[in-house]
Amino acid sequence: MTLDDALTALRNAAEDGRAAGMADYHKVPREYLGVPNPAINDLAKEWRGPLSIEERVALADQLWKTNIFEARLAAAKLLTQARISPDQAVWDLIVSWVPDFDSWAIADHAMMAGQKRLVADPSRIEEVESWTKSDVHWTRRAAMVITLPYTKQNHPKPDELAIRKRVLGWAVRYVEDPEWFIQKSVAWWLRDLSKHDAPRVEYFLANHAKKMKPFARKEAAKFLPKEA
Repeated sequence: MTLDDALTALRNAAEDGRAAGMADYHKVPREYLGVPNPAINDLAKEWRGPLSIEERVALADQLWKTNIFEARLAAAKLLTQARISPDQAVWDLIVSWVPDFDSWAIADHAMMAGQKRLVADPSRIEEVESWTKSDVHWTRRAAMVITLPYTKQNHPKPDELAIRKRVLGWAVRYVEDPEWFIQKSVAWWLRDLSKHDAPRVEYFLANHAKKMKPFARKEAAKFLPKEA
């Protein structure tokens, strides 16, 4: 599977008239082909089969560098898999993409791949924490998105709970940030955590909600028990 083969397959999966709507929706200047997500999923799954890890990393790198919207999504989907071993080259490539983030859709797909690698090796949280100090809000936001798996345990193990507490510490700093995407990332994290650890979210909001934007407070509390 060459880059040209992959791009041809993506272009062949495009739907007439879809690209212009996508460009208008995402509002980031780049090429949009007009390929729906299910088609990208199917193609990435097809490509993964015969490729070695090294070949997948190489193709994902090439796809990302085209800066074509669907190619970047396909690059992330090529690497989104729970079991990859060895996976250091995969992690390194995903991390190398973070400074390029300029769109929530591309960033979220890349971070979905990153979530699998972080869960596979939680020590990578140290590198993720460095993102929280970035001057770029997309990088700071990525730290919240990649750690979303740690909102989902009803009975977290000690190391999972430690990461949960660490990310909530980042969130305390983030609520001071006026950037919409940062406020949204905190709200998203708290909302998902509230389904599994409502008391911790209630405690967070009791102490920090006043610093959050109104929409973020509302989103974070969406699934909390309503007061009688």
